[in-house]
Amino acid sequence: MSAHEKAKAKTEQAKGKAKETLGTAIGNDRMAAEGQREKSKGDAREAKEKSKDVFKR
Repeated sequence: MSAHEKAKAKTEQAKGKAKETLGTAIGNDRMAAEGQREKSKGDAREAKEKSKDVFKR
């Protein structure tokens, strides 16, 4: 399940970054903020999974 969660984190990060970039490019602050929030959520999920890996060893 850990690999699934890591993949989900990477997907959230990529979607968030794309949305943030698009929002900034077209001047849509709401979309940019939403993208930044998604990216942060993916970052947090990735950090959680990395910390779980550290304690497994």
